[in-house]
Amino acid sequence: MATDGYPPALQPKPVKLSRKTVIKARFVDQVKFLGTVIRAPRAVGAIAPTHQETARLIASNIDTASGLPVLELGPGTGAITEAIFNTGLPADRLYAIEYSAPFCRHLQEKFPGAHFLQGDAFNFQAALDAAFKTDAPNRFDCVISGLPLLNFPKEKRFELFNAAMDAVAPGRPFVQFSYGILPPVPVDEREFAVTRSSWIFRNLPPARVWVYRRKV
Repeated sequence: MATDGYPPALQPKPVKLSRKTVIKARFVDQVKFLGTVIRAPRAVGAIAPTHQETARLIASNIDTASGLPVLELGPGTGAITEAIFNTGLPADRLYAIEYSAPFCRHLQEKFPGAHFLQGDAFNFQAALDAAFKTDAPNRFDCVISGLPLLNFPKEKRFELFNAAMDAVAPGRPFVQFSYGILPPVPVDEREFAVTRSSWIFRNLPPARVWVYRRKV
């Protein structure tokens, strides 16, 4: 059933991949990831792609029935992106901003139909407006961030956070995973509801998922 002007997307039949094919694909992603870490370690902030357990937990915050698109910031090689599509979200309802041009090309090939933009995720609305003009979405079911926020100044983190909270529908979340003990964005809990997951030790480094919602 169409919702909020979005027609139902035709979903391709699932293709069962052999274990060898899956392992090979993950190896290719790992090589691409490590290459970018070597070239720009501060921009990546990790030593390995996000673990499947972390990615599934992040994606579980999506409400596919809302009819709204999802915005992903810093998708990297697409570990979280894959978990997003496993929720049943149609490809054309995902918008993602990736700084690395090689990663962006890789994502476009790996997930056809989704909207991958090469640009600055900290200024995501400008990237969306430049690509889609008046058709750029300005309301999302949620904003999912794989950016290494703790590598950036607090002022820049707050700027991104405020923009993300303005972009989501009322009551919907900004989801961020982080390797730090402290929250990636410290906020006034009188205004925002904040939850954090347990440590996910299969992730390298171990990570937690933080979910922020504006109280309504």
